[in-house]
Amino acid sequence: MKSRCLWNKSIIFARPFLCLAWMNMMKEYKTYIFDLDGTLLNTLDDLTTSTNYAMRYAGLPEYDSAQIRSFVGNGVRKLIERAVPGGLSYPRYEEVLAVFKSHYSEHSMDATVPYEGILPMLASLHDSKKHLAVVSNKFYDATRHLCSHFFGDYMEVAIGERSNIRKKPAPDTVMEALRQLGVEKDGAVYVGDSEVDLETAKNCGIPCVSVLWGFRNRDYLIRHGAETLIERPEELLRW
Repeated sequence: MKSRCLWNKSIIFARPFLCLAWMNMMKEYKTYIFDLDGTLLNTLDDLTTSTNYAMRYAGLPEYDSAQIRSFVGNGVRKLIERAVPGGLSYPRYEEVLAVFKSHYSEHSMDATVPYEGILPMLASLHDSKKHLAVVSNKFYDATRHLCSHFFGDYMEVAIGERSNIRKKPAPDTVMEALRQLGVEKDGAVYVGDSEVDLETAKNCGIPCVSVLWGFRNRDYLIRHGAETLIERPEELLRW
């Protein structure tokens, strides 16, 4: 084998002279745990709209979608913390957060759609008897609602942020998903689009596949330790 470990030209390895990514790709996984925003669903427009609705309510400056893209990944509390002046010290923080959540609950599917290729990919994994779950830092009700609407035929478990369990990058929500699926972490892989997902997988002791169609670009993911990256959803099926 040559020192460069390549699967095909459409799969990009962050560290081409390391074969760890190659070995991960050659393993057949039984369980796929997916991030939601930026991985399965393009939610950016609706997140931007609801954030700006809350900003207008509070008389604060609004943001464009590129700025909101950089705010997401750690849940809606962190999104609003990054959006308001002074973060958590902003006197109306909880009020603005509540306004955002109320608006988003009603408008979370106005523009949100699965990324191209996601539904056929999930159908193929489902037909191959793989275990499928979503673990997100999006608040619990929205996670369940979106997964039920878009992926109800495929997802066995959907877990969002809630008060009684630590959110990503802590391993708790992923381990809870594995518990609900009734499977061990051996044979599981985490699929996500951000540095939070990379850290989550590391904390769980499972491999991570980083997708390049989401909220972070390739260079950013590489800087945060990504070793296996894919450009299209169907590449998950080639393993």
